[in-house]
Amino acid sequence: MQKFSIGPVSLPGPTGLFLVAGPCLIENRQMAVAVATELDRIRQEEGISVIFKGSYRKANRSSASSYTGIGDREALEILCEIRDVFDMPVLTDVHETSDVELAASYVDVLQIPAFLSRQTELIVAAASTGLAINIKKGQFMAPEDMALAAEKAASTGNRKIMLTERGTTFGYHNLVVDYRGLPIMADSGWPVIFDATHSVQLPSASSGVSGGDRRFLMPLARAAVAAGVDGLFFEVHPEPSNAMSDAATQVPLDQFHAMVRELMQLQGCMQSIREAFHSPNQSEES
Repeated sequence: MQKFSIGPVSLPGPTGLFLVAGPCLIENRQMAVAVATELDRIRQEEGISVIFKGSYRKANRSSASSYTGIGDREALEILCEIRDVFDMPVLTDVHETSDVELAASYVDVLQIPAFLSRQTELIVAAASTGLAINIKKGQFMAPEDMALAAEKAASTGNRKIMLTERGTTFGYHNLVVDYRGLPIMADSGWPVIFDATHSVQLPSASSGVSGGDRRFLMPLARAAVAAGVDGLFFEVHPEPSNAMSDAATQVPLDQFHAMVRELMQLQGCMQSIREAFHSPNQSEES
């Protein structure tokens, strides 16, 4: 796997897992800082690397009437403040090449949304900034195709590339996760992240907005850890029921620490199992 750093975060992380976590959308400063404060506490107590995520604007919405944000610069300034105050890298997504220059001046990671993961000009523009790039796998793409998306970014000379799985759609307002895709994507040589919250979405299934089923979030995340994923992606919110986007799938902030601790314990168990099965003694006994 390619090794690189994003600010204070080194990949692969010291615990074998890293987190990309934060609210779906920067709704206001108070909410964003509350999330960052809790993520900072988790980071320090659990020793896990964290990248704060937050969309400064939501362009991919089911309905024209859906909320899109508080204003680009205001949201980006909040992200920049979180980076400076908490010494935590921040990530946001870009939707058009015209977005890239502005967003890049405030954040550490530019994310290519799943719906745009084949947009060559957007990927190249984002990668050309020299910032780390997270490319989310399109719901319509085969996992092996993500190596081609990564090649577009790497063609600029940028070697800070991550790939994220977020489920596959077959229509009918649902997503399915094929865990074979995680090692297939890992064969590209780039770190692979599993997006647990978007994988339980029910796109456009709730009267013109995306619904979801949060009860499946942890079973999917556990399976991803067992499959050997490098990072986990979660959207978290102090009050998901009142969130301006993805209310059905964001994790309640007060439940997130316990979830992270469980997943880190599972990661430790899986690492021990892998080491046992690949130890010299095990090979001799075989």
